[in-house]
Amino acid sequence: MGLLEGHFEDGFVATNLEYAVNWARESSLWPMTFGLACCAIEMMATGAPRFDIDRFGAGAFRATPRQADLMIVAGTVNLKMADRVRRLYNQMPDPKFVIAMGACTCGGGPYYKYGYNVAKGVDLVVPVDVYVPGCPPRPEALLEGLMRIQDKVRKMKEYHKGQPVDVPIPARTGSVRLPDELATPEKAAEFALENKERGKPAKA
Repeated sequence: MGLLEGHFEDGFVATNLEYAVNWARESSLWPMTFGLACCAIEMMATGAPRFDIDRFGAGAFRATPRQADLMIVAGTVNLKMADRVRRLYNQMPDPKFVIAMGACTCGGGPYYKYGYNVAKGVDLVVPVDVYVPGCPPRPEALLEGLMRIQDKVRKMKEYHKGQPVDVPIPARTGSVRLPDELATPEKAAEFALENKERGKPAKA
């Protein structure tokens, strides 16, 4: 809008519908009140007065997925919880976005090798738009991830004729994907046996 500044009288704005809708969406993202583990504490700090996520227009945390368009998966995703995460994601209206917050959420974190009950990344459950690594990431890192989501919303071309809608489309259904060492019951049993052997105390 800088090119048009000063060329029209006060109260006159020239833009297009797509720009206006994207501006409204990026300036009023509604995250879901959703925390799984310790990273949720940092997410709460981001919403507190010191960091004030509300200045980015994303401070209205909603208690229901039907009113939210941003899911911040903050914390370790257990396999038992993965189905609930996907259910909440499916209940969110389109367009919807996902931020994976923390090392556990991005790829399993410290539980990757021995955490048999932990999903090795929430992107095996729902499509992820922005990854915010760290253990736990600072509130500034989450704000950076939020700004990257806003960049994506700003570039959406939903109203261009013949253009595809640039929003994440869920591509996974059914059960959660497992790492190779747990892909079959036989491999899972072998992996559990190896872990048991490694866990034995060393002889003096």
